[in-house]
Amino acid sequence: MLLRELLLGSVRFNALRRGLPRMSSALLASRLRELEAAGILLRTPISSAGDTCEYRLTAAGRELRPIVEAVGIWGQRWVAAETTLHHLDADLLMWDVHRRIDASPMPDRRSTIQFIFTDRPVKKCNYWLVVEKGQDVDLCTADPGYEVDLYVSTDLRALTEIWLGYTSIARAIGAGRLSLTGHHQLASTFGTWFALSPLAKVKKQASSRSRIGREIPLAHGQPAR
Repeated sequence: MLLRELLLGSVRFNALRRGLPRMSSALLASRLRELEAAGILLRTPISSAGDTCEYRLTAAGRELRPIVEAVGIWGQRWVAAETTLHHLDADLLMWDVHRRIDASPMPDRRSTIQFIFTDRPVKKCNYWLVVEKGQDVDLCTADPGYEVDLYVSTDLRALTEIWLGYTSIARAIGAGRLSLTGHHQLASTFGTWFALSPLAKVKKQASSRSRIGREIPLAHGQPAR
């Protein structure tokens, strides 16, 4: 999971923590030291005091990409969907979602999208994406103070199913599991700028509905992303 985060471009400790919410800071620091000692990554201080670092994969680390991707593809194809959806994590899902947003079909200005998970506690149900073309997408768990252009109301399982390709946006809207309210252009192009998981195109095998994943949890309950 840590290698996957590094391969996806996370280079700062806090960014790695957000992509690995179930890993403690102490364990993450230990794993980073192990990977550095093994020649898989390089740690580079980026402040004069040396208290802020970037972690980047070496050539040996980058060569692990097809192996990590193959594990994800295998999980998507063979692990039962119900096993993958058994332990859901909104922080993990939205962290992955924000990295895949495609700003090209959006208006040529800042767009703020609020995701509301109707099945989550009030204090933990809101996430904001702040999108400007040519800039990194910001994911906020506190109101950024901008006027919201689009409200996306759904439940955590529904959005996870969409993200993983288990169901379609149209089907979720038709079933009343997803609603889009606000800016017409953002709503009408939702299926374009809301890019799915790279694994969504991997089709399940029929036999994955049987035993695989029902006896052995995948990555300590983390979804196959």
